[in-house]
Amino acid sequence: MIKPVLTALICLLPLASHAQDAAVLTPSGDPAPMRAVKLITPSGSVQPDKRVFFGQIVAKETVDVSFEVGGRLVSFDAQEGEFLEAGTQIAALDRAPFERAVERARLQLEQSERDYVRLQKLAQSNTVAETQVEDSKTARDLAEVALEEAQDDLDDATLIVPFRALVASRLTPNFANVSPGQAIVRLHDMSEVRVEIDVPERLFQQRGHKDSLSFTGKSPLFPAEVPLELREFNAETQSIGQSYRVTFALPADMVSPSIIPGASMTVTATMATPDTPIAIVPPSAVTIDSGSTKVMVYTPDENAQTGTVDWQDVEVGSITGTDIALSGLAPDTQIVAAGAHLLRPGETVRPYAGLSAE
Repeated sequence: MIKPVLTALICLLPLASHAQDAAVLTPSGDPAPMRAVKLITPSGSVQPDKRVFFGQIVAKETVDVSFEVGGRLVSFDAQEGEFLEAGTQIAALDRAPFERAVERARLQLEQSERDYVRLQKLAQSNTVAETQVEDSKTARDLAEVALEEAQDDLDDATLIVPFRALVASRLTPNFANVSPGQAIVRLHDMSEVRVEIDVPERLFQQRGHKDSLSFTGKSPLFPAEVPLELREFNAETQSIGQSYRVTFALPADMVSPSIIPGASMTVTATMATPDTPIAIVPPSAVTIDSGSTKVMVYTPDENAQTGTVDWQDVEVGSITGTDIALSGLAPDTQIVAAGAHLLRPGETVRPYAGLSAE
């Protein structure tokens, strides 16, 4: 009777040993309590990628305006800091010499015309050679050109603003004698007000198509943020800082006289949220094993008090260069925030709800 009992006990010993190996035991040999893990939902952490830059308001162009002819400056109405509409006269030369030149050219043309008509009549009676008639016609044509040039010089004696301008500085005093091409006044072209920022090389090359970016500007000159439209960028990096100069345009209906070149503006660039879900997670939630990147996914049981964990492969990237972004997770997936390397696939755990005092 004793022998069968001993045989049964011996058969049960391997089973008991196997059960102890499968369970997590404390140093005293007792079963360890169920692990509590901190869970996060990465999908709730998705934020658009934003970058903020210091910008400066600039004019579309800054030009030094000059006369195409020389003379004595007798009218100079441009005041520094004044806004002028396109077509406004800002300076003028003494017109008397140019008016006399026009009259002289007109009289020479009339004389050349009379000579040409007289020689034509004489040529019909073979009194003069045909070459004389042709030379007379050429002189008449040259007189016409001279009259056009004199009239152009008279028109150029008046300086007209070619665009909506802000007078930056007066470069020549009034009543001075000026030569052709001498700068008279410096004007800012305010027909379109722009904002310039410097973008680092790494960020500039990292960005995709420009349609995936939106830009807004903020300044004390505006009551709220204003949309900006990308105009151009300098295809050469700056000598210091290895950055690109990018230019934006302000809305035309929001430009007021208080906006002048040199004013500061904060420019915010926002990257459109991608179609593929991307979540920002702490580095402690990601584990690298055998060249693959994994996170520990939590699946709750029916009672919702506990659940099991298992590994899931994910793709890892970085939007800003300082964070960790995951793709490949279903929405509202719960993952272990830290300590995933201490857990075993299929292990039952409970969510960590904080410390409690009894």
